[in-house]
Amino acid sequence: MKDENMTFHSEFPKIGETDQKDHGAPAIRRSLSEIVAEYDAKAESIPGAIGAFKKAETAINAAACIGGTYGGRVFATDPSLYERDVRLTLLRSAWKHVYEGLNIENIASAKDRQQLDLKLTNPLPFTLENIAEVFGSYLLDQRFHVLKGLAECFTDLDPAYKSHSKVKIGVEGLPKRIIVSYVTGWNSWGRERVKDTLNALRVYRSQPRYTYREFEDTMDEAQRHGEADFCGGIIRVFKNGNAHLIFDPEGRKDINRALAEFYGEVLPDAPNEAEAKRPSTEVARDLQFYASPRPVAETVIDALHLSGGEEILEPSCGDGALMDELARRNADLRENRMSRAVSVTGVEYDAARADLARAKGHHVMTANFLQVAPDPRFDKVVMNPPFYGRHYKKHLDHAVKFLKPGGCLVCILPASAYYDHGTTIGDWRDLPVGSFASSGTNIPTGYCVYYKPRA
Repeated sequence: MKDENMTFHSEFPKIGETDQKDHGAPAIRRSLSEIVAEYDAKAESIPGAIGAFKKAETAINAAACIGGTYGGRVFATDPSLYERDVRLTLLRSAWKHVYEGLNIENIASAKDRQQLDLKLTNPLPFTLENIAEVFGSYLLDQRFHVLKGLAECFTDLDPAYKSHSKVKIGVEGLPKRIIVSYVTGWNSWGRERVKDTLNALRVYRSQPRYTYREFEDTMDEAQRHGEADFCGGIIRVFKNGNAHLIFDPEGRKDINRALAEFYGEVLPDAPNEAEAKRPSTEVARDLQFYASPRPVAETVIDALHLSGGEEILEPSCGDGALMDELARRNADLRENRMSRAVSVTGVEYDAARADLARAKGHHVMTANFLQVAPDPRFDKVVMNPPFYGRHYKKHLDHAVKFLKPGGCLVCILPASAYYDHGTTIGDWRDLPVGSFASSGTNIPTGYCVYYKPRA
């Protein structure tokens, strides 16, 4: 047996790599606590198993020599065994067993499966608590993840699918054809994108995903004959390596229904505010207030590129979600003692939310931001304004007046502000699909980053 601390390399089979045998049928026939107990027992037995292996190796070598005289190699390869390798293999096996048994492959989106693949390469300890942390949301809200998978695929293919307004209009607002590049190379970017898209539509229809062979046969047929059928339309492949996904009427209806269900409540950023509204989730009872979830807050605060000592303004600060993240950054600055803390001022119209923010130690002025006189003294402005109609544009334009020359503004907006209305400023960056799900809406969102010109 060799040194435990030696560097090792071990390949981990990708999750969902094998062909699916029974769509929707869980492989697990026992409780998770029983699986964890089996893992714990086997982990405890590893030193004994390695000891037995070492004894067997010694016995075989002894059986193949006379008087200790070496006569040649007994093993075709060096029978090296590291305890760390065995433990990691067991840990990966346990996680992969639960992943497959809970049918996560048919619930998680393509992007989530890639992230899980990375996560399970170097997994967390195998405990009931960690299993719940990694897989819990997929089991508690399967429908959300199925719809999220479809939304991720289609919004990546065409900006039209990022428009809540176009989805609200219906099938006529969405494209009938999508062009995908680089589909003819094996394992190419475009080919994977097509597979993810077709699978997302099949899962939405409660159909099994394409197996590897089924998908490759479909693509081979399209390359040989120019086109092939898929669930929801046809795919045409051209000699330049591009493909056209052409959706039939039922396919377009299903895509529109899925996106409409996922985006949920017709927020007031849609053109016709008098239309009947679909019910939203319970979290955001005030349609103008969607608190920034922590991952969103981290992303937009990162975009400010803080160096320390800046004066920061947050208009329409709500209960202080973005200010909470700024407070965490201040704590890091104080701990590192590398620069001065930033100074943050918030403005909030709703008195109750302003009180909540102040209770957390934030400096908040209770006022209608649009009625606050401009004061161009701030180095940074970060904001998540109300989405009412195009009301956010008034907030955005007013916020610019508070920036110093050379100052930076980061503003969260509905994606329709960029893709439909063209009312953003600076650079536009999309947020991941479903970024505001925990706040009660799945409407596509992003943020703009604007630097005020120096005088």
